[in-house]
Amino acid sequence: MARSKSSKSWLQEHFDDSYVKRSQEDGYRSRASYKLLEINDKDKLIRPGMTIVDLGSAPGGWSQVAAKLVGHKGRVVATDILAMDGLAGVEFLQGDFTEQEVVNELLGLLDGATADLVISDMAPNMSGMRDIDQPQVMYLAELALDLARTTLRPGGSFLVKIFQGEGFESYQRDMRESFGNIKVRKPNASRARSREIYLLAADFKGLDRFVVKS
Repeated sequence: MARSKSSKSWLQEHFDDSYVKRSQEDGYRSRASYKLLEINDKDKLIRPGMTIVDLGSAPGGWSQVAAKLVGHKGRVVATDILAMDGLAGVEFLQGDFTEQEVVNELLGLLDGATADLVISDMAPNMSGMRDIDQPQVMYLAELALDLARTTLRPGGSFLVKIFQGEGFESYQRDMRESFGNIKVRKPNASRARSREIYLLAADFKGLDRFVVKS
């Protein structure tokens, strides 16, 4: 089947991308690794011994970075609707995070432990139509925030990908109810034309935890 001009353009951009080339040279699973590395360099998010929950982890770029930085005394619990090849130091759960059963399984993996950091690079399959894509993006971000509120220790942090558009400002207001400090990050590894940005919420105030629904 012949490729469209847009798909050919995307492929050309992808293979010309310096971060794609670097990821291949450095042994990272995706160019997204550099987004987390850049944010971490700036904000010192990840330290040895931390427990991290990675939402939307496949193909493993963020989990790979997190596992290396937390070291053998740390822990990374990851989930995605897509399969992900195994990574040393990463416990992976495949399932649809929008389903409560999968959330319960994820909480079961934590087995009562608190997380120091929740990271989410989740995004829906994009249609290119903002009126369709934006609500789906916001829905996933809201689920990620709910999970962060459920699992984080007081003082913990939450990093989430979000797109600027309808619902963005109200989402920030909602985050401020639970976190003492909110920062906006647009790493260089994010493509300039992309509307994606990252919200980094620190100093979690603490809420009721581990509410497992039947």
